[in-house]
Amino acid sequence: MALCSVVIRCHNEEKHIGKLLDCIMQQSIRDVEIVVVDSGSTDRTVAIAQQYPIRLVHIQPGEFTFGRALNRGIVAASGQYILIASAHVYPTANDWVEKMLAPFAADSRVALTFGRQIGNHLTKYSEHQIFRKWFPPEPHWYLQDHPFCNNANACIRRDVWEQLPYDEQLTGLEDLDWAKKALQKGYLLAYVPEAPIVHIHEETPQRILNRYRREAIAYKRIFPEAHFSLRDFLYLFPTNVISDWYHAWQEGVFWSNWKEIVIFRLMQFWGTYQGYRQRGEVSEMLKRRFYYPNKLKNQFSREI
Repeated sequence: MALCSVVIRCHNEEKHIGKLLDCIMQQSIRDVEIVVVDSGSTDRTVAIAQQYPIRLVHIQPGEFTFGRALNRGIVAASGQYILIASAHVYPTANDWVEKMLAPFAADSRVALTFGRQIGNHLTKYSEHQIFRKWFPPEPHWYLQDHPFCNNANACIRRDVWEQLPYDEQLTGLEDLDWAKKALQKGYLLAYVPEAPIVHIHEETPQRILNRYRREAIAYKRIFPEAHFSLRDFLYLFPTNVISDWYHAWQEGVFWSNWKEIVIFRLMQFWGTYQGYRQRGEVSEMLKRRFYYPNKLKNQFSREI
């Protein structure tokens, strides 16, 4: 049994997964197992991953949900702690694993830790603003009693997961759902700003819309009392655009980002609005649209 298993979900991540695996191999804690869960990559993702000492788990694209991929990966893992990372992230320091594990040793009530996220030169300006708001550079890790977290950079105790496997039906936000249930059982969460990762999103406008739409569908299921109306859209879209424009102007990058800001915020809030309007169960075809680019989406459309 390893002290820690890193579980990485991936699909067509040949541009990024090598850097993440290189960084894991350089960590100060050596007792780390790596489990890669691939959901039908058609590029060199698997070939690159197999150059490292990993355990490879396959999941068919038609079976994929974020929760199901994580559950399959954790079943294959042996670690006492499960460190979850997206394949398009990489830690900024070689003590990332060490910092993510520290709160567990400090307080036995901690069921989950999650680290800071930042962008790089590829990150859209509005997403930089989101990272700054959601993942502030606090001086030390601290406990929280609300369920916000993010599985792009999170770690959980395996024995708690055995009580609370991830919900395999959610279209997203399986991390928020898990954290909510853990808090209800009396566990605590810890935010660890000292363990940052660079999170790289290279998304088309359609994929931004899909991401926020599926997350809104999931959020509504996790918190049935939540709502997001057309009035909310008409307020939040322009106010966030204006805020981003203001900060971009202050930073001297307005002219290179003004249009991208409008597109990102429009896709973010229109996707959220569409997600809240969704009624009933999500069809298989719609799930494929959420999770995969057009090539695979069209393939699944023929199969369904």
